[in-house]
Amino acid sequence: MPEMRMVAENSSGTEFILAGLTSQPELQIPFFFLFLGFYMVTVVGNLGLITLIGLNSHLHTPMYFFLYNLSFIDFCYSTVITPKMLMSFVSKKNIISYAGCMTQLFFFLFFVISESFILSAMACDRYVAICKPLVYMATMSPQICLLLLLGVYVMGFVGAMAHTACMLRLTFCANNLVDHYMCDILPLLELSCTSTYVNELVVFIVVGIDIGVPTVTIFISYALILSSILHIHSTEGRSKAFSTCSSHIIAVSLFFGSGAFMYLKPSSLLPMNQGKVSSLFYTIVVPMLNPLIYSLRNKDVKSALKKTLSKILFS
Repeated sequence: MPEMRMVAENSSGTEFILAGLTSQPELQIPFFFLFLGFYMVTVVGNLGLITLIGLNSHLHTPMYFFLYNLSFIDFCYSTVITPKMLMSFVSKKNIISYAGCMTQLFFFLFFVISESFILSAMACDRYVAICKPLVYMATMSPQICLLLLLGVYVMGFVGAMAHTACMLRLTFCANNLVDHYMCDILPLLELSCTSTYVNELVVFIVVGIDIGVPTVTIFISYALILSSILHIHSTEGRSKAFSTCSSHIIAVSLFFGSGAFMYLKPSSLLPMNQGKVSSLFYTIVVPMLNPLIYSLRNKDVKSALKKTLSKILFS
């Protein structure tokens, strides 16, 4: 019996099977085309916004510098998840190697943590733009923007390394079926034969920092912005200030709202199937919506798009 258990552990250590989003055969093909469509919109939207910002010099400002990186992050973490997820709709067994699973986990965590901090950097940028407009360009200098961006990616790397290193120390049992469409922390911990106490402690600490710090930063920034807006006497000035940060408020609400719905509910109130749907919105829909939110609600982006399209058409 111990020998059979060891064989199971060793064999399951080389690969996992991703259960996917649904086990109902009649939904597989419709879901494949639905999420393929979502992914194509995500790729075109985010790469389009990256290209647009890169080609138009009047968008080379701190606000669009951070938006450029937000689009890059959204494109990357959608690409880490969606192609493998699409495989589960068209294959009988969606197998992922142990190395592939740990790689997907690392890059997903790296980009999703980076997104939470890039959103907080964008909130700081909006605070300086609205509350201290006279010193905006001096405060948000290229050097400061690069330092903030470095901080964003360092936090992403440290968080992803902490979770992935703790996952690598675990031994997985004979049951190698991951009840999810991707390699995520909680579904993998359920398969462990060894104690997950350290992993749970790291999740508590790292997630606390990665959600707590950006949330507090964003909350303080927007409290100060709101206070500043209320002191603006002209209706036009108030309207301009609100429109400047309304897109960012929507993006922040979508990202942290969907994440909170997934992770802050007790597991007894959130069955795995419902958890998969919640994380679907968090991981697939939000990266698709971000470029649409910023382009459809932003006059500068719409103007740059018209100019770029007219140059392409007339050239």
